[in-house]
Amino acid sequence: MPPKKRNSGAAQSKELKPSAESASPDKKESPEFSVKKHRDKDAEFVTLCKSLRVTDLVCDRAWTLWKSVQESMDEVIGSQQLPLWGACLFVTVTDMDAACFTLTQVLKAVSLNVKLFVALVRKLDVNLDTISTQVNSALTRLEKKYDVTLALFQRFEKTCKKIFASVSDGKVRETMQSCWTMFLLAKGRTLQMEDDLVISFQLLLCALEFFIKRCPSEILQPPYTINKVHSPPTRPSRRNQSKAKSRPPEPEVDMQLLETLSKENDCNAEEVKNVYQTSFSAFLDSLDLSRSPYFPQVNVLNQQYEEHYLKTRDIDGRLFFDGDESVLAPKFEIAQVERTPKKNLADDDAVLIPPQTPVRAAMTSIQQLRGDLISSGDQPSTNLATYFKNCTVDPTQDVLKRLETLGQAFSQRFGQTVGPNCVVLGKQRFTLGVKLYYKVMEAMLKSEEKRLSVQNFSKLLNDPTFHTSLLACALEVVMATYGESSFKTAGYNCGGEPSETDMRFPWILDVFNLTAFNFYKVIESFIKADSLSKDIIKHLETCENLIMERIAWRTGSLLFELLRQEHEGGAAEQVETPASFSQPLQHNHTAADLYLSPLRPGLRVLPPDSPGTPSSQASSQAPTQPGPTLHLPKSNSLSLFYKKLYRLAYTRLKMLCSFLLSTHPELEPIIWTLFQYTLQHEYELMRDRHLDQLMMSAMYAICKVKSVDVRFKSIVTAYKNMPNTNQETFKHVLITEGHYDSIIVFYNQVFMQKLKTNILQYASPRPPTLSPIPQIPRSPYKFPNSPLRVPGSNNVYISPLKSPGIMTPRSRLLVSIGESFGPSNRFQKINQMVNSRDHSLKRTLDLSSAPKPLKRLRFDVDAQDEADGSKSGGDSTLIQKLAEMSHTRSRMQEQKMKEDTESKED
Repeated sequence: MPPKKRNSGAAQSKELKPSAESASPDKKESPEFSVKKHRDKDAEFVTLCKSLRVTDLVCDRAWTLWKSVQESMDEVIGSQQLPLWGACLFVTVTDMDAACFTLTQVLKAVSLNVKLFVALVRKLDVNLDTISTQVNSALTRLEKKYDVTLALFQRFEKTCKKIFASVSDGKVRETMQSCWTMFLLAKGRTLQMEDDLVISFQLLLCALEFFIKRCPSEILQPPYTINKVHSPPTRPSRRNQSKAKSRPPEPEVDMQLLETLSKENDCNAEEVKNVYQTSFSAFLDSLDLSRSPYFPQVNVLNQQYEEHYLKTRDIDGRLFFDGDESVLAPKFEIAQVERTPKKNLADDDAVLIPPQTPVRAAMTSIQQLRGDLISSGDQPSTNLATYFKNCTVDPTQDVLKRLETLGQAFSQRFGQTVGPNCVVLGKQRFTLGVKLYYKVMEAMLKSEEKRLSVQNFSKLLNDPTFHTSLLACALEVVMATYGESSFKTAGYNCGGEPSETDMRFPWILDVFNLTAFNFYKVIESFIKADSLSKDIIKHLETCENLIMERIAWRTGSLLFELLRQEHEGGAAEQVETPASFSQPLQHNHTAADLYLSPLRPGLRVLPPDSPGTPSSQASSQAPTQPGPTLHLPKSNSLSLFYKKLYRLAYTRLKMLCSFLLSTHPELEPIIWTLFQYTLQHEYELMRDRHLDQLMMSAMYAICKVKSVDVRFKSIVTAYKNMPNTNQETFKHVLITEGHYDSIIVFYNQVFMQKLKTNILQYASPRPPTLSPIPQIPRSPYKFPNSPLRVPGSNNVYISPLKSPGIMTPRSRLLVSIGESFGPSNRFQKINQMVNSRDHSLKRTLDLSSAPKPLKRLRFDVDAQDEADGSKSGGDSTLIQKLAEMSHTRSRMQEQKMKEDTESKED
């Protein structure tokens, strides 16, 4: 049931304007639910459907879904049925886009927490076809919005304790409740991206300012009392009404109070002011509250917020204030946030480190970025201006004109994506991006001057693509710092089109109409030129991987034109020589090398540049390795792209093989040879597709010709457990123009048809020569003295002893060998930490029995278990598959622990 509207005991004030929003979807008339039509279903299920006011069609489809899920699971006890029914109903209405109930309503009906419910819905995907991409996107959006709202409410409570003398006082609680509801309404109405943590937090500070200046001074604590200029307004009596009318209107915003709130919360005051003057001011105007000295009516706020919440059909944010169990954070999450590390000192001398909450982390990252750019202006520095003047053609005017044009495009698109009144915020982000753009450009030119002993960079500095790419990279860093471009909770590798409120990469490329291949050229030099945080470096590495995996392979990409020219020019045999795979990848290519590529014509070059030779010297050296010599000007950018592509491809293939083919290690180099051949000679198969689609197809093809029983469903199941994967990769594959289907259909109709002759060669007595295995280097962007995770543990690290002081990482119990350790029970705590893996969490989320092994891959054609239409072979096959799945899971766990250890060595 929808939450009841709250009654207010607080002083009522000026009437708010009627809501301009339409009635909620579930208030529209819909066909009446008929219990008689559903006598074939469980009575409790029908009762649940009726309480959630679903239609007969939704009820039928949800029941069909439940029966299919039930077939794939062990026996379900009675207490588990209700949550599973709720999950089936949620999946059904999301797929049908039926406005039947909200997420809160279904949570109440099945008595589950948000996090547990989301985990349960994802768990339904037993046969890989239960959760559609639409449902997966809805879950991701809801989960991110919940995480942001929870973080904001936790900060709201802490801030209120600093503002009010007693938060347990009845009137104070009513004020806090009204403030929280007004904030939720303001966020819903002014922001299209309601999961934007930073702007939402700034809106929350605006709402607090609005209420603080209307509160009695005696209930406020310093420093908020010093801002009070008059007694708090209450609704005037009729006798004094005329006097109240003569009182001068209150200013729209108390700047001093807003600055105090910003300072106390480590927030940039100028940004908060802009949020107030644009978004929050417009919101107050819509409620006719801009100059009102009174508190808004609580019941009207509740009514208007409820209309918004019912319209969005997700979480009722007011329940956070009520402490409702459906929105409370799971206990293990709260414990993790509140745990605070200590210095390795005696207990009485321990120094506490503030817990790294999401809001604090965001504010810290922004402060760090702004601090690094304090000395950088939004105009070229003296040194940079000198570089411009030293050019044969001075690029200054073109640079300024380009910035003006791109700045207008960026701020307008930012406003369209985030919210209608956020254009000014877009200009702020752009200004920060310009400062970083100038700073990195100057660092790059200094490095090039030192490397080449020249000062005239006219060709590079007059290349508009270089400037646009560098600016786009700077803005991507800014947006990632503000959390507006993040892969952590928004999903990775999504193959579909981005939503209107999605600013994740490659959003910035679309804004600037920039090709991904050109953007890729600047990433490595950008990272080396500036002291970025570890999180931002990893973000840019993720962007680079996304480009290599799929974005650079879109129709219209510059990459296809370069490949066509390379092949037509006689280089078709070796886009990138396999002989270089075993050599270390040299990360010495600069942006100048890549943007001024190809090399000078007429010279004989290695195919490709010798990996051990700097690119600046490659053109002057004679070939020293076997293989054909090319007479074509070699493209540095294409060569480096393929080097990185091959190493990324092999890394992912190696992981998948470790999951599935540990008993057949001889197949890995064969699969890699077919995979590498496809990328080199049949690169058109990558057009509008994903690298992993070719990887899975190559694995299945080789297993088939080598008579190794690895079915496609096993490949897909293992792939789901790899990091940085998305279900669209195997559910939504391009078959022909405009037509998409599953990975199996792609293999049958496209991959096998194109490579059939080559695949069959691996079954002949004289198979093709195997491609060398690439050497997998560590990240080129190394982090010195990074702590290493102890193998087999998720929460014990060792790292070199640093100078005395507060040690890191946060939220870990630290031991310094050779120093006094303190109480002996700390070793017991470490033993407990080592022994406590993720099992407790898994048990918490385990709301039903473990699923049976996959019976068939239902997103394939019915009755076809494999790509060639073969079927399972009875009980013996089932037993074999049970053993196979058990072994696969064990290999996955071992591989994950190994990957975690290796990642910490970077």
